[in-house]
Amino acid sequence: MSCFTLAARDGEARAGTLHTAHGDISTPVFMPVGTQASVKGVAPDELTACGVSIVLANAYHLYLRPGTDVIRHAGGLHAFMSWPGAILTDSGGFQVFSLARLSRVDDDGYHFASHLDGSRHTFTPELVVSIQEALGSDIAMVLDDLVPAGVDEERAREAAQRTLCWAKRAKEAQQRADQLSFAIVQGSTYEMLRRTNARELTALDFPGYAIGGLWVGEDRSLGLAIVEVCNQELPVDKPRYLMGVGTPEDMIEAIRRGVDMFDSVYPTRSARHALALTSAGRLNLRNAAHARDMRPLDESCDCPVCASFTRAYIAHLFRAGEMLGPRLVSVHNVALLTVLARAARAAILDGRFERWSAERLDALRRSAGALS
Repeated sequence: MSCFTLAARDGEARAGTLHTAHGDISTPVFMPVGTQASVKGVAPDELTACGVSIVLANAYHLYLRPGTDVIRHAGGLHAFMSWPGAILTDSGGFQVFSLARLSRVDDDGYHFASHLDGSRHTFTPELVVSIQEALGSDIAMVLDDLVPAGVDEERAREAAQRTLCWAKRAKEAQQRADQLSFAIVQGSTYEMLRRTNARELTALDFPGYAIGGLWVGEDRSLGLAIVEVCNQELPVDKPRYLMGVGTPEDMIEAIRRGVDMFDSVYPTRSARHALALTSAGRLNLRNAAHARDMRPLDESCDCPVCASFTRAYIAHLFRAGEMLGPRLVSVHNVALLTVLARAARAAILDGRFERWSAERLDALRRSAGALS
């Protein structure tokens, strides 16, 4: 039985349902990042109040701390972090990539030094499957070879071929029937490498597919072009996940090109820098103009923060150095991206996505470059 039901299409934009062991997920969907079993500054009940149905955690970080034995002893990752919804765990490939000075890669896997204590480890595709099965996540990403923007075609081809080999090994190693496994398309910004990798991974018949290795330094327009290329090759009846992308503009553009799932640290990282996302653009809460503004962060938002607090109060929290300020904006920003994905879904179901997306992008462009 397929884990994904496609309900409607409007152009290339899609509305569907992803079926997991911890509930059905309506798509398009934004997944807040809880790298270390915690979405920074946001408690599980607050995520639920924002309408969040699935969060992301990271196998690399949880393997190093607190360790899979601790989480297994707690009854699995859901119980450990007291989260009743679905969880997707990333393989850790991006973390090893971002800590390149501490690691090397070969056909066996990633060999790296812990950023915590310098201890040596090797991540093989099989070990990463084992870690994620011990964590008990609903969706597990297979290990992939991620390369930075600007690499030559030979290195990109090597990474794509290695990613394919690792996907085969991961599939053979899987034992849990209740955990969905997603393969990751690589190939940097080379169109034919992406097409070939997507076709070869599709032939392995994974439950879902991700597009990785983008938004790592390449031009945004090129990234979107590669998303379009990948989606032309990936199966229509399976979920498509664009990894590490989560600004409102990028989400809308990627949904337009057929993406179903997103994750990013952007909403919580922005919040820690006093940047609130709104339907009309971004607010810099350190701006003096907000000191006496008694409006909510976004007058069209019904999140718990906008229902209870004013811009003036939240701006005061930042000026006073109170930790509640970043927390409140984190909750709001996560809610806004969750609602954005939900609104995109409604527009697709109603056959009005092109008009909706054009209006939203126009509002965001008009506010760009001039934080209020």
